[in-house]
Amino acid sequence: MSGRTIQIFFLVLVALSLTRVPASAGELYLLPGQSDEALSALLKSIDHSKNSVKITIYNFTHKKIAKRLKAAAKRGVKVEIIFDAASASSDKRRSMFYYLAKYNNIRVYKLKGRYIKRQHRYGIMHMKGAVFDHRRIVFGSANWTYSAFGKNYEMLYVEDDYRMAKAFEKAFEKYKKESVPFR
Repeated sequence: MSGRTIQIFFLVLVALSLTRVPASAGELYLLPGQSDEALSALLKSIDHSKNSVKITIYNFTHKKIAKRLKAAAKRGVKVEIIFDAASASSDKRRSMFYYLAKYNNIRVYKLKGRYIKRQHRYGIMHMKGAVFDHRRIVFGSANWTYSAFGKNYEMLYVEDDYRMAKAFEKAFEKYKKESVPFR
């Protein structure tokens, strides 16, 4: 190989390593120590989505994540979000559900938890996860809030796993049938 060919090959390898979306073998992020890395992995997952993003989340106030979802929807990605019905009324000014529900290609649904007869109250939809393009799954304890990605002790797991993604999507579709459209 000539010196020029080696240089080009090296530059291609460097470019690929810089644009690699993490998690081919699974990545576990422990927050707050790895907050920047976890947020970056989530944002890259959104940015690299081509077809669909399906999200279940309890609380969502992180504007940067919402703006990336809006941009994905603008590119033609179908974005669907299921959140807890009771959490919608908690902070309307900061909730990203209100912000995102008005855009094309974004569908937002409210899910009321199951009724708990003995306690005379409803449970909550407390899942925090997402599937990107039917293959990447992201889940953990972190809500999509500034506190979760900056102050709280949380975890976020990211992996490309078709079987796990399909299982999540199957549950997502079931929950969506039990949900009502938001707005």
